[in-house]
Amino acid sequence: MLRCADIVVSFKQKRSTSRFVAVNEASLDVERGQIVGLVGESGSGKSTLARVVVGLQPADSGTVTFDGRLLGTRRALADRRGIQMVFQDPYGSLDPRMSVRATLAEMIKRHTSLRRRALNERCVELMDMVQLPASLLSSRPAGMSGGQRQRVAIARALSIEPTLLVADEPVAALDVSVQAGIVNLLADLRREIGLSILFISHDLAIIRTLCDRVSVIYGGTIVEENACAALFENPRDDYTKALLSAIPRLERAH
Repeated sequence: MLRCADIVVSFKQKRSTSRFVAVNEASLDVERGQIVGLVGESGSGKSTLARVVVGLQPADSGTVTFDGRLLGTRRALADRRGIQMVFQDPYGSLDPRMSVRATLAEMIKRHTSLRRRALNERCVELMDMVQLPASLLSSRPAGMSGGQRQRVAIARALSIEPTLLVADEPVAALDVSVQAGIVNLLADLRREIGLSILFISHDLAIIRTLCDRVSVIYGGTIVEENACAALFENPRDDYTKALLSAIPRLERAH
């Protein structure tokens, strides 16, 4: 489904002729129906790689292939619909002036020709998919909790029926008591609609509860990749071992 091959991203540095390499020949695959975790500390390059996947960041070199098509940063409508992203800060990613209904409808109308009644029915359906009451459709972000805002952001991403969701630290800004609900929602969406997910996180404990496969990124380089159970039971890279030594043992969500 998704294949990133040898991705390199670098940035110009102030007062220097050299460039900072944020992602260094990183390769990553997500198969249909899989949840793949990309884990690393802050500044490891995981969010930069995620932005390359969705076309928000050009790569210096390497390729992104989705459903057999080679993708650049300028993408056809079908490719933009096929891959959607959810960001870390649900408040910052939602327009505070717009109701939930308006937020969802704006996205839907950009990609479909649904009339008013069908559009409203689709908004209600999306709220049900993310386990929110339809009564919140008239609410604005300021009147909702962080967990509710993130569910709305997920609903917006799902509104145009993508096959791959890129979730960039989607629970990092939420209270610990709310994080499990979002993680379980993503697991439910994979089971119910076959959604594939690239789940980016610094938290291996959460990765372990959710993901089928895991890639570990350090200093812009993928240092280890394996099935989730195998990586936790028999890590090979020293950095992965250090990450694992700092987390409790948790049960998987599926």
